[in-house]
Amino acid sequence: MTRSIVQPTGPAHTRIYSYGAARGETAVPNDDLVGPIDSSDEWIRQRTGIVTRTRAVAETDAIDLATDAAREAIERSGVDASQVDAVIVATVSNPKQTPSVSAIVADRVGANPAAAYDVNAACAGFAYGIAQADALIRAGAAHYALVIGAEKLSDIVDPTDRSISFLLGDGAGAALVGPSDTPGIGPTVWGSDGSKADAVGMNHTLTDFRDGRAPWPTLRQEGPTVFRWAVWEMVKVARQALEAAGIEAADLAAFVPHQANMRIIDEFAKQLGLTDTVIVGRDIETTGNTSAASIPLATHRLLQEHPDLSGGLALQIGFGAGLVFGAQVVVLP
Repeated sequence: MTRSIVQPTGPAHTRIYSYGAARGETAVPNDDLVGPIDSSDEWIRQRTGIVTRTRAVAETDAIDLATDAAREAIERSGVDASQVDAVIVATVSNPKQTPSVSAIVADRVGANPAAAYDVNAACAGFAYGIAQADALIRAGAAHYALVIGAEKLSDIVDPTDRSISFLLGDGAGAALVGPSDTPGIGPTVWGSDGSKADAVGMNHTLTDFRDGRAPWPTLRQEGPTVFRWAVWEMVKVARQALEAAGIEAADLAAFVPHQANMRIIDEFAKQLGLTDTVIVGRDIETTGNTSAASIPLATHRLLQEHPDLSGGLALQIGFGAGLVFGAQVVVLP
């Protein structure tokens, strides 16, 4: 008789237990960046809503930022680090293409030998990570998972580039996900559109740089293309995530979109018909756009400034290079 394979199952529901955050050590105001792009503080504020952004010092890399955010999330969760058996890091700024940021962070925070892997989904990376943590735990493949968005984008910025350089900051945000008696993470609506791959991303390859055919690769974007896509297409995705979770915009306590641009955030809130009672994450004003780190950083700040949001519903949506997108409704810890 042939034995059948044992297929594990996990708990019916999951939730986010806690958040952690780390931002670059240096505040960089607009005035420090306007010279090389022939711009002004007023122009940057009007176009993006950014007053200053945090950037890390030379000695700090994305792994350091991820470690600091992870430690806070673990400490706040009440879960021992040794019980974390999956670590997922969303990043596009690993200082090396391999090994993964996640394996190093898992070891540093005491979660060794947790399963560990990196996700390259740019600004949607954290939402992708939450989707995977939720699925892994409910499938029985993990019990507690650490999801981290971490970026040191200042390493891949050209100070003379007017398309994206002044937007970018450095930081990391982490969330500890585990089993729950009630649903705490809604269905994820996610996807990609590789036909728009040229709209935002690196301008050269590492082999081009190695062979002397191009300078150090840096981030670029087609601003109008990305803006139109974010405002018109991503609002549809946000509505789908609300519908999939079985709730309406009126049920939300908070809305935490990727911190791409204040104009996009404000247009999003308007299109969704959010009332004044819904607190909207606007961390971009002083942190800048931190790609995969932006949603957890903005959520961490909201919970600090509005502790009464605890237990409320938040809609989070990330979107960026790929183009990729991901959204889900979560219960705030």
